[in-house]
Amino acid sequence: MSAQGGAAGDQAGTTDAPALRSGFVSIVGRPNVGKSTLLNALVGAPVAITTPVPQTTRHAVRGVLHDDGVQVVFVDTPGLHKPRTLLGARLNDVARESVADDVDVVLFVVDAAGGVGAGDRFVADLVTGHADRTIAVVNKIDRIGKAAQLPTIDAVAQLAPWAEIVPVSARSGDGVDVVRRLIVERMPEGPPYFPPGQITDQSVEHRVAELIREQAIIRMREEVPHSVAVSVDEMVPGTSEDVTVVHATIFVERDSQKGIVIGRRGAVLRDIGAGARPEVERLVGTRVYLELRVKLLKDWQGNPRALDRLGY
Repeated sequence: MSAQGGAAGDQAGTTDAPALRSGFVSIVGRPNVGKSTLLNALVGAPVAITTPVPQTTRHAVRGVLHDDGVQVVFVDTPGLHKPRTLLGARLNDVARESVADDVDVVLFVVDAAGGVGAGDRFVADLVTGHADRTIAVVNKIDRIGKAAQLPTIDAVAQLAPWAEIVPVSARSGDGVDVVRRLIVERMPEGPPYFPPGQITDQSVEHRVAELIREQAIIRMREEVPHSVAVSVDEMVPGTSEDVTVVHATIFVERDSQKGIVIGRRGAVLRDIGAGARPEVERLVGTRVYLELRVKLLKDWQGNPRALDRLGY
């Protein structure tokens, strides 16, 4: 082979493939502004539970978007609030830690229907130092008319010189593509953090526990939803190949709450299981036999050992 031919071969063999771009996006806001619904809409799959009850999210939930040559890791955080329990304080810590210097984009979410209040200003103060890489998302625009959106958008603009302000409805999908495009444009070159097809870092057991807690929250009232925690004790194959048996415990803080969660002749507990089962079956890919029990873990929200046991 001639020297000229060898050089040409070397050049052809080293053609670079398009570089992957990847990065991290933190989603922050006060409770109940729709952060988890926005995460699910951006990823295109239900990786976080959603309920009408504030402070549903209790962990930093990671969802992964796989786009053409781009991987975006979203971190959904608990709503920042004035804590009344040790659990509340720990949730605030989780949210604060997510806004780190190595985060590529911050999504600051505000409720368009609720307007800008003290809770929003508290969160804005936390992320003002990152304003140049923060996209302010004015969510829930489907609940109000266009003219009514303008005062909230203007109030958000007064908080800091945000990189972008985008009105969206995470529930209907209106404006979500705009947010996704702005995020993808901002991703730097980087390695893949998750393999193709993986959309979250949560274990199957954790996701099952969250799906059960979601149904419990929906069916509870007053203070009970915040007193509920769920742990999956065991997931084992059933007597046939297409069945998975799930044993899970729903914890409450006071003995009186056990009766509320169980219901008359076990009706509420059966409803929780019936509501969770289809989503659990979709997740594990088999039919599911769901065995639920309710157990007292007294004042667990203020007990460090109990919080550690429950993974908070």
